[in-house]
Amino acid sequence: MTSPMLRMIMQSTLLCGALLSSHMAMAKTILVLGDSISAGYGIRPEQGWVNKLQQRLNTAPYATGQHHVINASVSGETSSGGLARLPLLLTKHKPDVVVIELGGNDGLRGQPPTLMASNLTRLIQMTQAKKADVILLGMKIPPNYGSAYTQAFEQVFPSVSKKTNVALMPFFLDGVAGHTTLMQADRIHPRAEAQTILLDNAWPLIKDKL
Repeated sequence: MTSPMLRMIMQSTLLCGALLSSHMAMAKTILVLGDSISAGYGIRPEQGWVNKLQQRLNTAPYATGQHHVINASVSGETSSGGLARLPLLLTKHKPDVVVIELGGNDGLRGQPPTLMASNLTRLIQMTQAKKADVILLGMKIPPNYGSAYTQAFEQVFPSVSKKTNVALMPFFLDGVAGHTTLMQADRIHPRAEAQTILLDNAWPLIKDKL
């Protein structure tokens, strides 16, 4: 016959195991697939918005889930480059959420918006096939590329978002672009002072997936 004390120990062990399983189930792996904006070009790695995302997730109440952020961003990356790298990243990291911040370099290089749209769509569909959630961060390019091209470029993001039914932040640099105190001398890359704003721009969409 099991003693009352032994029963209490067994029940406590089962409860701890259930809590641990629930705790582990809450943890999410978030993969950020981006270009220099997310790679932290021109600033120290720990100052970047992706690192700040991990720091935010390490604080209550999110720390209970032990969420893990993987920054797979590469300076100069295009949507084509991201498409070439994503299969291995999905296999290696098995992310629950993929944040796609690509397209800016496509525009700066004058690549066809139709190609970018096709690449972004394939990136999203490839991720969705792995049962992961997707967040798309939109971008804009300088007006000197001509109104027709800039409009076609900017329309890619809402069009792809609607087609694939994924969450969209229309302009990731909202509140940062055009502000000289927040942009580096090249007027393309945000300074360290802008990184919290970038995180706050993406945060509502990321938080919704946790």
